[in-house]
Amino acid sequence: MNSYRKACFDRAKRIVIKVGSNVLTEDNGLNLRAMHAISHQISQLSNRGLEIILVSSGAMASGMKKVGLSRRPEAIPERQAIAAVGQATLIREYEKAFEKDNKKVAQILLTSDGLANRKRHLNARNTINTLLDWQIIPIVNENDTVMVQEIQFGDNDNLAAMITLLMNADILINLTDIDGLYDKDPRCNRDAALISQVSNFSREIEKFASGIPGALGTGGMLSKIKAARKLTTAGVPMVIARGEKPGILLALFAGEAHGTFFVPKEEKLASRKCWIGFNLKPQGALQIDAGAQEAVLRKGKSLLPSGIVAVEGEFGIGAPVEFKRGNRDVLGIGLVNYNSADIRKIMGLRSNRIKSVLGYKPYDEVIHRDNLALTGESVL
Repeated sequence: MNSYRKACFDRAKRIVIKVGSNVLTEDNGLNLRAMHAISHQISQLSNRGLEIILVSSGAMASGMKKVGLSRRPEAIPERQAIAAVGQATLIREYEKAFEKDNKKVAQILLTSDGLANRKRHLNARNTINTLLDWQIIPIVNENDTVMVQEIQFGDNDNLAAMITLLMNADILINLTDIDGLYDKDPRCNRDAALISQVSNFSREIEKFASGIPGALGTGGMLSKIKAARKLTTAGVPMVIARGEKPGILLALFAGEAHGTFFVPKEEKLASRKCWIGFNLKPQGALQIDAGAQEAVLRKGKSLLPSGIVAVEGEFGIGAPVEFKRGNRDVLGIGLVNYNSADIRKIMGLRSNRIKSVLGYKPYDEVIHRDNLALTGESVL
């Protein structure tokens, strides 16, 4: 499998690199040595013709140091203010670092509702594509200055995964403060062993992930595992590696097996299906029977009313709705052709009976296969 891992790097043309807070900061503020080292490596990869998108943490941590706080405040306005202070410093230091290699940078601040809106989703993609065409390094972060719970990504691991899917990138490299995923927290257990490769996401994998964030970050190993599951489901590989290891990015592209490599599904999910499956927040759920599961999961079919056994929630036509194995595992998400009230009337029925029950029949399918994305853990 090392040859497969190397092949993924060899054919990668568009790469997302995420750098965590604990790599970018130290006791007295930003870790400029680390920032300059990573920026220089990115510049070298860019000079080879690779397209690099940088997702950078560090704004909150930088702001905390600049304001003189030792811990994150709980109040949202204070956190937003700290992010505003820190973001200016962060992007200025990146400009200085990349200028050494004659590279220009651009700042992109996003919120999750911006990517959930299809028009803004495409606008963000077009903007980043233009920057890449101009050979400018896009530096992406969550717009913490306007952050509220309803519109936040949650952590930059998730944001990096979303950007990877948005830009149809070939791989995500997640640089953190440890060497990868261990079978135990290496900060607490001397006998912890590095897991070099993850081919499937068993329950045991989540147990391995510490879930304990660093002093300055909002994520932890668990958030990285969730990001990796999302990407590999969509057919995109991911690597977790130590960001402060000298020359780590160049070493990965030279074929060296550092960190933990997450093996993707063979088939890459189309861009629009990534948007449906990972950007939209479900407004309800449909429970489906074994026959519908077989048709949707194994045969690539649409979801018909005959396979629906229950409807959860209230939603309108075109809403994003999960479909589940009974009332348990979520298998995926799709855009419905009927509202929740009408689906309750036609569930369990053949499509040729829809018109007699509802008085109209614009579609045979409740969710057409073109508007359906398989995202559940059980479909890997």
